[in-house]
Amino acid sequence: MPPASTTVLSAVLWDMDGTIVDTEPYWIGAEIDLATEHGGTWDETLAVELVGNSLETSAELLRERAGIRGTDAEIVDELLSRVVRRVREEGVPWRPGALDLLAQLRAADIPCALVTMSWRALADVIVGALPADTFAAVVTGDQVTNGKPHPEPYLRAARELGVDIAACVAIEDSIPGLASAEASGARVLAVPAVQRIEPAPGRSRVDSLSDVDLDVLRRIVAGEVHDHAGQD
Repeated sequence: MPPASTTVLSAVLWDMDGTIVDTEPYWIGAEIDLATEHGGTWDETLAVELVGNSLETSAELLRERAGIRGTDAEIVDELLSRVVRRVREEGVPWRPGALDLLAQLRAADIPCALVTMSWRALADVIVGALPADTFAAVVTGDQVTNGKPHPEPYLRAARELGVDIAACVAIEDSIPGLASAEASGARVLAVPAVQRIEPAPGRSRVDSLSDVDLDVLRRIVAGEVHDHAGQD
């Protein structure tokens, strides 16, 4: 275990799709359906490669590799509308442990930010299903110049909260998301969903947010690597 640190947990920065909500299957389904409608081919294996990337990057790859017609903006709008519609019709598919951990942080007055590559239209639906004071800042893919894996989204979130990024824990489920958070200087906690997350220096991992509480987050921000994922 590393030496004790005086670092205090200043904030928690949350990815959304696959981390707070189990919407990655919704995105994958929308991609497969849209490719089929355009006479192209796409499957879940290919779709998993897109998880965590900016929607513009995903749209470009779908156009090039799946034969989906239209501009990047048109493809993004269509995918987004399908996912938003499904969430509205079926309800928010919360990931295990997410609501409880958010409630613990709210009770402890530890600010949270949402840092997602989904656009504001979907983020608003998810945020609207939570208590009004859950997130002190919301950073979405249509608000940044450089999406994940670039560190800009996480750096912007810390700046909006007015905290030192090094005193934050970022919770992520994807490889691009982890790359973004790690490059920003945040401590990171991986909670794998559809992508396999390998161990790495300084990277904490758990199988479920049900296994995480404030004590775990405080130990992570102090420098402890909390690696308890069972996928290896």
